[in-house]
Amino acid sequence: MHSRLEFPWDYGRGLEIALWKACCVPAVSEQLHRSGHVEHLSQKRYDDTRILLGEIVANGTESLQGRQAIRQINRAHRGVTYANEDMLYILSTFIYEPVHWIDRWGWRRVTDAEKLGSFYFFRRIGRLMNIDSLPEDYDSFLEFKNKFEKRCFRYAESNRQVSEAILRLYVSWYPGPIARLMSPVLPARLDERARHALGLPDPGSWARAANTAILTAHAYFERLAPRTAAKLTSRPAARTYPGYPAGYDLSKIGPMHDAAEPSKGRDGDRVPVRHGVLHRRKVDRTDLHHHG
Repeated sequence: MHSRLEFPWDYGRGLEIALWKACCVPAVSEQLHRSGHVEHLSQKRYDDTRILLGEIVANGTESLQGRQAIRQINRAHRGVTYANEDMLYILSTFIYEPVHWIDRWGWRRVTDAEKLGSFYFFRRIGRLMNIDSLPEDYDSFLEFKNKFEKRCFRYAESNRQVSEAILRLYVSWYPGPIARLMSPVLPARLDERARHALGLPDPGSWARAANTAILTAHAYFERLAPRTAAKLTSRPAARTYPGYPAGYDLSKIGPMHDAAEPSKGRDGDRVPVRHGVLHRRKVDRTDLHHHG
């Protein structure tokens, strides 16, 4: 999949924009603010999302790990009262924000086959999450996303509070002097409508120029030396889970503090557990767990 091999760093940045833009919708940000997960456990929530999605990408929706990851995602959303339309929008950001990012900042544009692959992959996840009224094709889902943003993005105090927590998280991944630079630069990666809904000020010409210079240089470096670029721009895969990806219990990944029951697959198969660990595997360094 292009997210693991061709654009591991860029795909991660696109997903970060997706998570940020979900907070532009007051109905979503209000629940995130009320739960406190993003504002008080932002790194863990980010790690949980990345790990669960990474398992599905690496192993497929029908694998033992993929089915367990879907169960964890559904468990995490129990008691959440998002409207179906809000869930559709959040799902759409996972398809289109990485595509938009790569087309703008990647070392090449996304191919039509890659776009369709992402669409059908996340559409399948949407079905497994029991999201209704999923669009049938790539263009109609993109049209829904664009119209939803025009209609539903508006400022709310909960947007600002959750967005500030996300910005603090993203900035925290950089060392001190660079973090001070990146704090005003990172909002330049959002469009004007999103910044207004989040209560973020205009980044200014210098921040825009710095963002453009950083991302253009990265694309050039990645084109010339992809392995070196991936190595130098990678960071710890999951700060919340020491030892990851050497081994962890997938049934305990998520905002829930209680451990899951021993998992059963669709045909009654049990997910293997060895020494309290669901599975142990080495992860290709060029996968979704690159961020920076």
